Amino acid sequence: MRPRDRRGEIAKLVQRSGEIGVDALARLFDVSPETIRRDLGQMAEEGTILKVHGGARALGRNFVEDSFQARMQEEPLAKAVIAEKLCEVVRAGDTVMIDTGSTTAIAAERLAGLRGLKVITNSLHVAETFGRHGAQSGIEIFLLGGSYAPGNSQTTGPDAIAQIDLYRADHAISAVTAVSAREGATNSNVHEAQIARAMIARAQNVIVLAHAGKFGRRAAFRVCGFDRMDMLISDRRPEGALAHALDGAGVTVR
Repeated sequence: MRPRDRRGEIAKLVQRSGEIGVDALARLFDVSPETIRRDLGQMAEEGTILKVHGGARALGRNFVEDSFQARMQEEPLAKAVIAEKLCEVVRAGDTVMIDTGSTTAIAAERLAGLRGLKVITNSLHVAETFGRHGAQSGIEIFLLGGSYAPGNSQTTGPDAIAQIDLYRADHAISAVTAVSAREGATNSNVHEAQIARAMIARAQNVIVLAHAGKFGRRAAFRVCGFDRMDMLISDRRPEGALAHALDGAGVTVR
């Protein structure tokens, strides 16, 4: 069976079953799991299915993230690549707003080596990382107050959003749940999406961080469209409809 025909059959199966795993598809089509993963990756970028851990889910279902602790174990190499690329964009002395996420937590480890940053964040993980590693670099840290969410070690809510209005930044750096050609950048947590939107509104440059596994997904709460996104940093360049949408909006992809 030709790859295009196989992907067509996979799409039909996913729509009928709602969700199906990589191993089941590999047995059904008598191909390797690696071949199925490549199929699902391409289909997700084309907007045919939602790629989830271990398989595929039918469109129309919003993606929901695991706990922060679980996400810290996912795609460590991809997130390390993103962190390295981010350090090529942010310069010493910049003012940055950084929201909560496993990717931003990892990126903070690398950014802490830059001198003279001013960091505004609602993430205790990010603040503590800069506090540990940035003391010798003259980094100033501004931790937003508000309602405390212990699971993600972050502050959210109207008090945090009101405080964001006191600042202006060179960069707003947001780790999102999903990026799709149709919806732009989205988040599965309404409070995190609200914080991200507030930071984006007060920054000159908007940088979205998302590893390639998030391409083609859709989450419930919008962070920003491509018209407000200046840069997408990922471990791999998007393809298909997503690449076309980013290019059409003039978003820089690194």
